[in-house]
Amino acid sequence: MRLLSFSTDAGESWGAVVGGEVVDLGRALPQYPALADFIGSEDFKRRDELVAAVRPSSRLAEISFLPVIPRPEKIVCAVRNYLDHHHEAVATGLKREITEFPPIFLRVWRSQVGHNAPVVRPMVSDNLDWEGELAVVIGRGGRHIAEDRALDHVAGYSIFNDVSVRDWQRHAQQIASGKNFVGTGPFGPWLVTPDEIGDPTKLKLETRVNGKIEQSSDTSMLIFSIPRLINYCSTIFDLVPGDVIATGTPAGVGFARKPPVFLKPGDVVEVEIENIGVLRNPVVQE
Repeated sequence: MRLLSFSTDAGESWGAVVGGEVVDLGRALPQYPALADFIGSEDFKRRDELVAAVRPSSRLAEISFLPVIPRPEKIVCAVRNYLDHHHEAVATGLKREITEFPPIFLRVWRSQVGHNAPVVRPMVSDNLDWEGELAVVIGRGGRHIAEDRALDHVAGYSIFNDVSVRDWQRHAQQIASGKNFVGTGPFGPWLVTPDEIGDPTKLKLETRVNGKIEQSSDTSMLIFSIPRLINYCSTIFDLVPGDVIATGTPAGVGFARKPPVFLKPGDVVEVEIENIGVLRNPVVQE
């Protein structure tokens, strides 16, 4: 099942995609004001039955996509978590080692944008770079989640483009400065439940800029697996329904080119992941 958050003239809501139409579950199930509330409930197990009982209210072409989880408590992003990207970074002269523990940082929810919404190149930098990533959405929260049970806590998978302002990312040893600008976190277009994903460790990922393939890899290149990331994050803090874990990006980012290539206003970035779909965003100037 594909679940999404969206807005219409009537306001924000959430629902399911059925063919080319949207079933508005936010209005049919007012006890769940947001998608995060629903995926954390017992009714999530009855999602097929609940969707079948509601008539579609809009066509996909008539709605505006919001970030899949518009206001998650946490967006946890893994750093250098693809082996090919690790080698790519080292080749540029950066001193990088594969660490014993997953390197992570937090992104604020206000940095997010939905499918088709513009990515904003900030006025203080022209070093805007793409990073297509598989996103994991937590459905069942917990603390100290064991790796062998971690996938039981996943509500579904989506696409994240961890767009980076590279020069600000390198202001200090921490990188969050370049990872939290407004309008730099595309997330969407929807969440796909695990039953329709198959093996999340073998998903093809491709990022295109203006139709040109810039990243082409698959999730088998992850250094730290999805269960390991969930286990590690849940050791630090409580994971709650709606939390997002962006699992890292593969090789093919712009800063590693010689000379570097960065996004500019008018560009269109598409991230496609097998069994999920395409996240598409144009680039505009602040």
